[in-house]
Amino acid sequence: MNIQSKIASNVHVDFDGPYRMSVGGDLVGADQTFDVYNPATGAVVANAPEASREQVDAAIAAAKAAQPGWAGLSWEARSAYIAAYADALDAHKEELITLLTTEQGKPRHSMATVEVDYAIYWVREVAKRRLEDEVLEDTDEHTVRVAHTPLGVVGAITPWNFPVLLGLWKIAPCLITGNTIIMKPSPYTPLGTLRFGEIAQKILPPGVLNIVSGGNAQGAWITEHPDVSKISFTGSTATGRKVMAASSGNLKRITLELGGNDPAIVLPGTDYKPLIPTLFDAAFGNSGQWCIAIKRLYVHDTLYDDFLSDFVDYTAEKTVGDGMDPNTDLGPIQNTMQYGKLLDLFADVKAKGYAVPLGGEIDEARPGNFVPITIVDNPPKDSRIVREEPFGPILPVLRFSDVDAVIADANDTEFGLGASVWGPDREEAVSVANRIEAGTVWVNEIHIHGIDIPFGGHKQSGMGVENGKEGLQEFTNTKTYMVKK
Repeated sequence: MNIQSKIASNVHVDFDGPYRMSVGGDLVGADQTFDVYNPATGAVVANAPEASREQVDAAIAAAKAAQPGWAGLSWEARSAYIAAYADALDAHKEELITLLTTEQGKPRHSMATVEVDYAIYWVREVAKRRLEDEVLEDTDEHTVRVAHTPLGVVGAITPWNFPVLLGLWKIAPCLITGNTIIMKPSPYTPLGTLRFGEIAQKILPPGVLNIVSGGNAQGAWITEHPDVSKISFTGSTATGRKVMAASSGNLKRITLELGGNDPAIVLPGTDYKPLIPTLFDAAFGNSGQWCIAIKRLYVHDTLYDDFLSDFVDYTAEKTVGDGMDPNTDLGPIQNTMQYGKLLDLFADVKAKGYAVPLGGEIDEARPGNFVPITIVDNPPKDSRIVREEPFGPILPVLRFSDVDAVIADANDTEFGLGASVWGPDREEAVSVANRIEAGTVWVNEIHIHGIDIPFGGHKQSGMGVENGKEGLQEFTNTKTYMVKK
């Protein structure tokens, strides 16, 4: 049977509600629910089910029961299912985009559309990937072959900043390698994930993809469960430490994609004016709510004054507003917890008397979690705005004169996720990049990702990698066969 014949027009999903979890192929509610808010208005947009312990256990049991049959399919058969799932998602992408803006806040016409389109593309492309066996020895007397076998049941916990992309980013490689999955989205942005779980139930075999919603308790139940073989977590470093500790009970495999305090270094002689839109997007895109955003922008002393003036002028033209408004450049902060953290950080910047050429004052009387785009002019390197990950639209721009010193400053952090180096001499820029302690360093470009490009953090920015052959292998055990002939 052509799996893809099952999709498209016959996959009906009501995006207005109710919102239900996916457990063993069934769509289920819960005795308890929690409110989901529109961060642009503060209004409740829906109620999401809060999974009970019994429902989480049932979802894991369903995943465990389904896994041998799913793993027993050929790569081509699993690929056909996943490609059909991508087609079904694509048939509903407009609804997914609107729902993403409604619960997350990012502008519908730009970042929300890009996220959903990119996520569907990612699923479709990952479905084409394979992990081939490797023959290490093949003589008349002996054969050695290395294969990659599924781990079993994977628990995936996803964040609120890119809920669609990062959810599907985990699902596709997990499933193509023969695992089954239980996923829990952030309680701040569960709706899109619940909906793409509902779509999956119309395509995938029962139990292959299970989605439950709730808060910290549900995440802990998944992380601690003895029948879960791996946890794939994206979120804060503080929570990542808890996930790592909780996974030790049965020595779960873990992939942790955690926080960042990414530096960007603009070297002397750089023609920076054409780069300003790129640097703006890299720092302030998604209202600064992404782990690989530029969080510290170092500019050489010979460029600093002119750069700062031009950067402020460009940034001042941008609009912060409701993501459904086509004139909005940046949406609100997604939740009141993060909004409160930014209130505290802005208060520190003000109390310390740092120069703020743009923004700096949050209007708490304005409905919604809106924070102005803010630039801080050369604060001390030991200041909170430099040392901490703000996760909001506030950026310190820092002056440097010595390349060795700025490299030391860039590396003086517990984080090591990403970084970028910008300069007219490519060899010099690459030489600087070689000395940066980060999992990904871009040179004269930024935020380029790819299906076949590994992505992961150094230091306390994470453990393991996603994407590429290495990312697929993270969902497998390495198994060596040695055969005497």
